[in-house]
Amino acid sequence: MTERDALFELPPFGIEQPRKRELLEPIFQDLTRFHRRNCPAYAAMLDALPPDNGVDGLASIPFLPVGLFKQMTLRSGQDGTRMLHSSGTTGQHTAQIALDSETASLQRQALAAIAGNLLGPARLPMLILDTPDVLKPPLRFSARGAGVLGFSVCASRRVFALRTDMSLDVPALERFLERWGDQPFFLFGFTFLVWKHFYSALRQAGLRMDFSCGTLIHGGGWKSMQREAVSRDRFHAALAETCGLVRVHDYYGMAEQAGSIFPECECGHLHASLFSEVLVRRPQDFSLCKVGEEGILQVLSVLPHSYPGHSLLTEDGGILLGEDDCPCGRKGRYFTVTGRLPQAELRGCSDVYGAQFE
Repeated sequence: MTERDALFELPPFGIEQPRKRELLEPIFQDLTRFHRRNCPAYAAMLDALPPDNGVDGLASIPFLPVGLFKQMTLRSGQDGTRMLHSSGTTGQHTAQIALDSETASLQRQALAAIAGNLLGPARLPMLILDTPDVLKPPLRFSARGAGVLGFSVCASRRVFALRTDMSLDVPALERFLERWGDQPFFLFGFTFLVWKHFYSALRQAGLRMDFSCGTLIHGGGWKSMQREAVSRDRFHAALAETCGLVRVHDYYGMAEQAGSIFPECECGHLHASLFSEVLVRRPQDFSLCKVGEEGILQVLSVLPHSYPGHSLLTEDGGILLGEDDCPCGRKGRYFTVTGRLPQAELRGCSDVYGAQFE
């Protein structure tokens, strides 16, 4: 069993930060060496970097700007890979992520462990707040399709809430609630789709359905929501009032590091699991920010094997809130996202979809 494999034997949010750092540092060092050997373009970029000036630990792991994956395809080896595409509006480049079977398997395992922390160990009925077309090409090979497939590992049954034309399938919802509405289940969808095609459709139709036994997991960006003046508090209040949903968890993640998402806890904080880490850097010199200081988010993931995406500088601002002391009880680092950096492209599955309605 490798050091990375051993992580899957541990609770994803149960290891305190000092021990977590000890576990992760050699894994990220090995990943950096592996990708240097197997990806010539990555090796060339590392050779061009200045010395790290004595920085050690996770902060010394070199990072790539996440936008680089929209400019070029990076592979660590050529055999047995398929391409996962991030979202992009018309005229934008989309990221292309080379996935092999090992990386895809690691992503599924990590996502199951993280989702299990929110939902419990048993598989539950899953209501997908999307159309069945999301599992057909080309959407199947997009970040949106990957999200649905990823969370499906936690499902005992799958039911789609939307028809192909994105209209609400009310009979399907009624059948779902009649069969499973009085027991634990979960709903999954991208934030803007949840708002526009689930909540808004229920409200416009004057329907009040009882989803109070459910847990909603959603993600994909808030930019389109903010343009409609929908805050996190309004989002939660609207779902609670319309359909009784009170267990609602956002998550932060990206196609470039699929699987190792950062889920939102009951306190509204985003958490780094045992499969990932988050650093916050100052934009002036990329030095590390202190707790409570806003900077650029850097995310690390132990999962990427087929491409050098294990350490990425994002296009998002954020604040490290603390480590090991979140009131929710989860260990490790927790943080908040403050928004997209100026001039950053509109990205995120939810935001890209939402741009169609502006």
